Amino acid sequence: MTSQLDMFSGNPQAASRPQTSRTRFQRAEGAPNEAEMVRILEATGRFQILRKLEPRHVVAVARPDYPLQGVILDTETTGLDARKDDVIEIGLIGFTFNIEGDIGDVTAVYGGLQQPSAAIPHDITRLTGITDAMVEGQVIDMRAVRALVEPADLIIAHNAGFDRPFCEALSPIFARKAWACSNSEIDWAMRGYEGTKLGYLINQSGYFHLGHRAVDDCFALLEVLDRCRPDDDRSPFAELYEASTTSRVRIFAENAPYDLKDRLKERGYRWSDGSDGRPKSWWIEIAEEAVEEELRFLRSDIYQWQDADPPQQRLTAFDRFRSRK
Repeated sequence: MTSQLDMFSGNPQAASRPQTSRTRFQRAEGAPNEAEMVRILEATGRFQILRKLEPRHVVAVARPDYPLQGVILDTETTGLDARKDDVIEIGLIGFTFNIEGDIGDVTAVYGGLQQPSAAIPHDITRLTGITDAMVEGQVIDMRAVRALVEPADLIIAHNAGFDRPFCEALSPIFARKAWACSNSEIDWAMRGYEGTKLGYLINQSGYFHLGHRAVDDCFALLEVLDRCRPDDDRSPFAELYEASTTSRVRIFAENAPYDLKDRLKERGYRWSDGSDGRPKSWWIEIAEEAVEEELRFLRSDIYQWQDADPPQQRLTAFDRFRSRK
């Protein structure tokens, strides 16, 4: 008589296989759970565990202790020039915070695709995963976007100098808002991070996520901004919010001698070719209290003329990162 176990195999060793399966199952039942496995691996000192980043829950009613409104924003585009390229995806997360820079609740999320005026370049599809088929007939719901942006006290992007001009091309509502850049306005190196790209920040914070999709990147940035390391006295977001409330000054070293350009670069100056509406010159952006010291440097080391008066531009969060054309 053929046993039920033999029915699953035509060879005489079949009877031993169910026992092996039961043995393995019994071992699996007695194995450590996920948290215990992570603890064991990390305790060896030979492993670093990255946890999948899970989006925060959207609350129906925000806690009253966080009266300010923020929006984290990300765009995916067909290129780098807001004057000729198009937004193909936008992601926004609305959240609350307080004046100390503590993040409260996620209050709203929106993500939308939009068909551009021309085919999406292949390198953009490789980077973002967004294809022409995905955006065909799609239009960003600007009513949903405005509902998030209108009450916002601050808009945050990880490269605000890139995202703001594209967003202002979508709607004038973005031009009336205070903006902050989580890439350039936080001292990530002081916090022990080896780079400022979002992927580096996420991985060094102990997470991984699906990058280069707008809403996913927004949730990823939210976690990084709200994460304090043991030796941090405040969160990255608290540092960013304080920076957004402080005026900055941009100084343009017009007509600086060419043979001193390396001295300016060492000092942190960057070159503007004038295409963005700024003077064609080397320039630096500094805190308002550092202006007099910077002018002394320019007058003594660069111009060698004590009456030199290089152009200055005072900026707040309302006009920083805005396209000059």
